[in-house]
Amino acid sequence: MKLDLRTVQSEEELKDAFSVREEVFINEQNVSVEDEQNEYDETATHIIGYVDEKPLIAARLRFVGDYGKFERICVAKSHRGQSLGKQVIVYMEAVAKEAGCQHSKLNAQTHAEGFYKNLGYETVSEEFLDAGIPHVTMTKSL
Repeated sequence: MKLDLRTVQSEEELKDAFSVREEVFINEQNVSVEDEQNEYDETATHIIGYVDEKPLIAARLRFVGDYGKFERICVAKSHRGQSLGKQVIVYMEAVAKEAGCQHSKLNAQTHAEGFYKNLGYETVSEEFLDAGIPHVTMTKSL
């Protein structure tokens, strides 16, 4: 299985990224369209991942101060548990570092907190609800 991760450069790639997000967040997790898509989508850097030319991974990266804010990270259900999530985080960290960020920050769904801890992230908040789903804020020095 060959993963092709890239920063979105075309309307077609952006459409693919939104389709993965829709599948995971709206259809699977019942997040409302209003909560899943917002004004940050217009200015964010979007990441798309293809396996055998099929879009299966999406993420959004925003630059806020000296940190990269990692958002909307998702892997299609059919391909979870294959280290694709880890690869997208490593890719996003490289993009953020290249842009001059010294830290990364993300709001992790609590069921994924251990995944991010294994990648060096530290929980820096109490649990809170986002779109009705429990989350914690996590950070890492890049």
